Amino acid sequence: MRPAARLKKPSWKDPRLLVGILLVLASIASVTALVGSADQTTEVYAARDNIVLGQKITAAELTIVRVRLGDAQGLYTMVSDALPAGQVAVRLVPRGELLTKSSMGTPDTLDRKPAVLTLDEALPKEVGVGSRVDVWVSLPNGKNGYAEPSLLLPAAEVAQLTPASSALGGTKSTALHVLVSTVQMPKLLGALANKAKIAVVWNPAGGP
Repeated sequence: MRPAARLKKPSWKDPRLLVGILLVLASIASVTALVGSADQTTEVYAARDNIVLGQKITAAELTIVRVRLGDAQGLYTMVSDALPAGQVAVRLVPRGELLTKSSMGTPDTLDRKPAVLTLDEALPKEVGVGSRVDVWVSLPNGKNGYAEPSLLLPAAEVAQLTPASSALGGTKSTALHVLVSTVQMPKLLGALANKAKIAVVWNPAGGP
């Protein structure tokens, strides 16, 4: 009768043992790398409050947050990098939004400028910073009246909205800052100089 085979003690020279150890080490390394990459956060800037178009961007307007950006990291302004000097917002940056590099530029790149409209009538509750409004004007007709209203600024973006003091110190009027292109600015300034009546209508479509 043939004797039963005895189990041999594994040897460090056994290739199967070496392969098993290598597989375990590789698995541990991959899991560690995955966990480490998932936990990587980066300090970036975010708007402390609404930053309107043309507003100078300094550390005072910003706050620091830690976020996971992954492949999109190059689109944002890192705290580890120096904040560019002389930069202004080239679009509205709402409160809490991360500051992208594309939202900053030099003042000479701006194609719109804020113009102030003083309104005595209440604005719709939907009108706020970043919303769009249609600005209508009625010019004096020379007969103690006004001509038919015409649409002067379609879908103008609201840059700022603040109460305006009257001559008696009240706050019934509103100072509405709208963004106006260079082409539209002369017509608006001409209407204001001729004491035209201004009416603002909320534009929910956000376009002309």
